[in-house]
Amino acid sequence: MTHNDKNWQAVIMAGGSGSRLDPMTRAVNKHLLPVFDKPMIFYPLTTLMLGGLRNFTIVTSPRHVSQFEDLLGDGAAYGITINIREQERAGGIAECFRICRDDIADKNVALILGDNIFYGAGLTTQIHKGLARTRGATVFGYDVADPSAFGVVTLDANGRPTALVEKPKDFVSRTAVPGLYFYDNRVTEIADRLSPSLRGEMEITDVNRAYLETGELFVEPLPRGIAWLDGGTPQDLYEAGQFVYVLEQRTGTRVACPEEVALRKGFISREALAVTIEGYPKGNYRTYLEALLQDPSALEPRG
Repeated sequence: MTHNDKNWQAVIMAGGSGSRLDPMTRAVNKHLLPVFDKPMIFYPLTTLMLGGLRNFTIVTSPRHVSQFEDLLGDGAAYGITINIREQERAGGIAECFRICRDDIADKNVALILGDNIFYGAGLTTQIHKGLARTRGATVFGYDVADPSAFGVVTLDANGRPTALVEKPKDFVSRTAVPGLYFYDNRVTEIADRLSPSLRGEMEITDVNRAYLETGELFVEPLPRGIAWLDGGTPQDLYEAGQFVYVLEQRTGTRVACPEEVALRKGFISREALAVTIEGYPKGNYRTYLEALLQDPSALEPRG
């Protein structure tokens, strides 16, 4: 499947107070906490980079803007552009469409939550399914043991969505909707019509429900070979770190290394990577990038 990345804006939602991770989040944004050996934000960033997207907006609170700027700069080291927009208060995920209005303009939007981690064979194929559909909205379905903790979708016998329920108290479906969404360029207009929920936030489920009501919400089931984790609680963060640790120790490769993804996708040249490496102190991460620079297969896309 092909798509034009210039028609898409990638948005990473990295706001919120991180209250479930307090006191770790009193001084540092949740999405900059480590998942094993890298900041959490690297995982959603590289997920959308794998799909070929190069125009990014990160939405975060005003007091955390400088932290993201210090880590990521303007994205040039990865061959992408990064704009950072401020969310004044925790107004919900769907508020990002209003905040990013100027970045989105008439583009389609790929939205990923900053604490969602995806990994597995075929992930890029799944992302391309979302990018290939330029009309309507595409979300994913992932079966979970405890659906009461997620927004869930009910599907009919043909795999078409019939209902969306946010954190259901009674069982309706085992199929959760992960924090990775693809919308056509009508999403800003839809977000403008939303009213805050009882908890005072603009809910992403209401955006999805608006597409469902017009028959333009599409659900792609994620294969069992793809793992979906998040870093919302200390336990989640620990388990995600363990997952990445085991993968990296067994394979000798890094998960969610933006410089590697950028090189393999052709976003940057070997010469540009060499310059970036000079900015890293001696250590395991620099050693990995130096080995990548010498690897003749490093321009062959993976995943």
